[in-house]
Amino acid sequence: MLLIGTDECGEVSTGLLGERCSEADGGILNDVNLLVHVSAEPRKVTVISFPRDLMLETPECTLPDGSVASATRKTQINSIFQRAGISCVAKTITDLTGVEIPFAAKIDFDGVIDVTDAIGGVEVCIGGEGIRDDQTAIDWEPGPRTVSGYEALQFIRTRHGVGDESDMARVSNQQQYMSRLVKKIMSDEVLSDPGKVLGLANTVVDNIDPSDKLANPVRLAQLALSVKDVPFSEFVFLQYPVFADPDDSDRVIPNRDAAATIWDALKAGQPVQLTGDVSNNGGVELVEPAAGAEAEVPATDPATDAPATEAPVPRATLDSAISGQTAEQETCANGRQR
Repeated sequence: MLLIGTDECGEVSTGLLGERCSEADGGILNDVNLLVHVSAEPRKVTVISFPRDLMLETPECTLPDGSVASATRKTQINSIFQRAGISCVAKTITDLTGVEIPFAAKIDFDGVIDVTDAIGGVEVCIGGEGIRDDQTAIDWEPGPRTVSGYEALQFIRTRHGVGDESDMARVSNQQQYMSRLVKKIMSDEVLSDPGKVLGLANTVVDNIDPSDKLANPVRLAQLALSVKDVPFSEFVFLQYPVFADPDDSDRVIPNRDAAATIWDALKAGQPVQLTGDVSNNGGVELVEPAAGAEAEVPATDPATDAPATEAPVPRATLDSAISGQTAEQETCANGRQR
């Protein structure tokens, strides 16, 4: 499934963001681009984030009115929606990855606010010096912070308040948010209650613009329930690997060889093993387990009461250029003052 986050201002965000929305030129950018892959049994969830500054070739795309947008040699990924719609974003990512995308949806600023409120907010971790970013009006001290409503939008939008101020650092911080969102939903046992799942699915449908196949909240609920037993270690958030663009230092281009290790693993249905950092651009930092924390006790064989011995599932080793984290890992925003 492709999920894009656009920079559209709705009624609520217009009132909160004011000048940011009033100065918009009417163009809609797909600033967040997520490819969500759910494997066959045993279930694994892999979420790949594509930086907004990624330069790509785009294929010829048919627009909703039947006209055709020509192929391009080099286009910034976050301008594709404005130019040719969500189906062209999906087609471009399929050409890049070789992964077919049957479902797609977009969510705007107001949608982020409403969906986060629907689950009662998400507790995130602010590390480093704290986040101080004039562009998103954040002045937060280090420590845990439950964000909901507008604060959730501020947190996932901050760029200059984390790491090296790059879009890739922001992506890492968004992955922290997504990881903790998964934990919040699981810890509240939402996915063990079909009624709650359907209620959340209805809220999501009210706040996203889905493709036809996702417009039914029952289908969304079915997708959610299909992952309810996935362990946190198998929710993996990856950042698409890139090189600096030789034509523009503010842009990036695909590192196709490194990325191939992701697509090979997905096609083979293998769980993945991260070997890179949680963030290549300092957006987050890994929180080490507390000293003296108890190690997980292995399951026992009921016949002998001895530790069970199961053969480990073979894992596909990802290229070290790929940064990311699992939902099992704890990370904190590597905050900075600006």
